[in-house]
Amino acid sequence: MASYEDVLAYWHQLDIRSEAALAKALGLQSVSFAYHSGKIENPQITFKDTRDIFDHDGVTSYTGDLRTLLEIRNARDAHALFLFGFGKKKALDEELILRFHKRLTKHTYDARRYQLGERPGAYKLHDYVTGRRDIGAAPEDVAEEMAEVLSEIHEAPPEKALTVAAYFHAKFENIHPFADGSGRCGRITMNYYLVTSNHPPVTIHEEDRRGYFEALEAWDKDKSLDPLKNYLREQTVKTWEASL
Repeated sequence: MASYEDVLAYWHQLDIRSEAALAKALGLQSVSFAYHSGKIENPQITFKDTRDIFDHDGVTSYTGDLRTLLEIRNARDAHALFLFGFGKKKALDEELILRFHKRLTKHTYDARRYQLGERPGAYKLHDYVTGRRDIGAAPEDVAEEMAEVLSEIHEAPPEKALTVAAYFHAKFENIHPFADGSGRCGRITMNYYLVTSNHPPVTIHEEDRRGYFEALEAWDKDKSLDPLKNYLREQTVKTWEASL
């Protein structure tokens, strides 16, 4: 059975330096990531519809609702930004995070939140329940807390990329910076940090969501990072073992 170290060595030997090389290395994983990330929060998303939109910008025999279709297309647009940012060697910063969020959530905010002033590509203006225990950071604190975690990850050594990615994702979801889409935005920005640190991106498989939520809760309750770090190691192997 493959190990995380095997996957890491495989990724390093690819020596990915350009947008085209990253697109080639990701291949069908781009579709898989979009499918699983979206399905964690929207059970109507299917792999077939996701692949049709990524490959052909359209679907056949579609029976779902319009919002689901828009969310899949938004995921494809966010992936294009992912590749473009990597090609331009753009570091993960607030501006890029807001751009990812805008692409992921455009035309999908529910009417009530839109009436409250919430917008794609902007931090939340109000509190929303994010789990069993909390509502995330207060809206007035989001920008400061996001700036702090971004500063922390850019000061970290690149050889600790997986640990740093786990920390960033735990903090991001704990802050819950957006009125909607914080999960999807947090997952794609975590992967962006990983690939720009020469580490393989990870698909968090929707069938393993329970372990994912438990790992995030371990951080929320006890500031314990090991459960999420170990979970990401396992999911990275699951993502890439067929490619080895």
